[in-house]
Parts: sequence; C-alpha cells; structure tokens
Amino acid sequence: MTVTPAARPEVVTVGDADELGRRAADIVSEFVEAEPRGVLGVATGSSPEPLWAELVRRRRDGLRTDGLTLVALDEYVGLPTGHPESYRTFVRDRVAAPLGVHDDRVVVPDGTSADLLAATRAAEVHEGRIADLGGVGLQIVGIGANGHLGFNEPGSPFRSLSRVVELADRTLLDNARYFGGDPRAVPSRAITQGLSTIMSARHVLLVVRGRTKAVALDAALHGPVTESLPASLLQRHPRVTIIADREALGAS
Repeated sequence: MTVTPAARPEVVTVGDADELGRRAADIVSEFVEAEPRGVLGVATGSSPEPLWAELVRRRRDGLRTDGLTLVALDEYVGLPTGHPESYRTFVRDRVAAPLGVHDDRVVVPDGTSADLLAATRAAEVHEGRIADLGGVGLQIVGIGANGHLGFNEPGSPFRSLSRVVELADRTLLDNARYFGGDPRAVPSRAITQGLSTIMSARHVLLVVRGRTKAVALDAALHGPVTESLPASLLQRHPRVTIIADREALGAS
C-alpha cells in the first residue's frame, strides 16, 4: 500500500440525523455533478441511512444519480440470494433502485456460498472488479464500536486487500439487532474490502452517529495509527471528511 502524505481530516459536527444526511449529501452531490458516471463506494448499517434518504429526495428534485456505479464495502458469507439482511439486498433495494441505478452497475461480493474457498475466490473477484473500474472515487464508510472499518476487525493488516474475515464477538453482538436480536444468527464470516482497498479511494466520507461510536471515533482521530484500531489508518489518507453528530464526537 502506497501512503500519500495526509492532510488532517475535515470534521463536520451536526446536530441530528437530518443534518447529517444533508451535509453528507452535499458531498455526494458534488461528486455526482463532477463525475456523473463515477464510482461510489456504498456503506450499509444505520449511520448512512439519512444520507440515502436525502439523496433520494434530491434525485426527485433533479440530481442525476442513475449513471453511478455502486460498489459495496462488504457482504456476509453464507446468506442465500435474496436474504433480507444480505448487503446485496440492502444496496439493490435501498440505495440503487431509489437512485435509479441499474442492477448491472451494482458491485457486491458474492457471499452466497458458505464454502471458504468459494468465498475467498469471490473476494478476489470483488477486488478485481474494483480495479477494473479504475478504483472508487468517493467511498462512504462507517466505523464500528471496536474501530473496525468495513469488516476489517482489530488486527487487520493495513496492506490487506479484499478477503474473507472472521467477525469479532463485538460485531456479532452489534449486528444481532438485524437478526432478531440473536448474535448466533449473524454469519460469523464476511467478505470485506481490505484496508488498502479502502485507502485507494480518492476521497473517503466517514459518517458516524451515536455515543456508542464516540470512544472508537476519538481514538481513530487522535490516537496512534495502529492495526489494533483499523479506522485510525484514515489519518494517513490524503482526503477524508468526517460528518458526525455531537454524541459521536462526545469523547473528542
């Protein structure tokens, strides 16, 4: 991984979810207007939801998003096609379709096989598809309460590419709310873009909501750059914008 000398991340404090959605959508809108057929990296989870809602509203008002290619950060391993909690379903139904992006421009790792070799091959294919697209122009990310980025859990190598990972117990607990509250129902493996892959995006937009993320965000912004806190690597990216509510910034 080649590391470019980094500027300090731009940090934007917002008061509520609606403001977060608007401020994040300003950045995405600027990207879309400059690159109508650009490659937008898509994060799932709850933090970016106000962004997607605001982009849909702006599309109704004339923002042309239909030329984008959407690239997912990650996917669970072992969920069948069409599973409501698969990230392919999320990106297709809750981002691509409302933004008018055709399914053939939605790039999500194929995690449908629980076989480790098949999933590993799917991760390699995902990495190759990102390279074939020329990389991601604007990558939207969230941060886990344990500092993960994508599904790069603590200890992930900074030079990692897209690969299969074992999810940490904290991640399983945090995501249990999507699986009936049962962490045992959450797939224990996922395919994720690697940290090097994420860092190759030209611009990274980190959106963060809630006090449960405050300690991790503070450490990522102000602590040492260490593989034990993957999101800290963003300190070395040349262009990072962080939009976070006051609760998420409460430890800063």
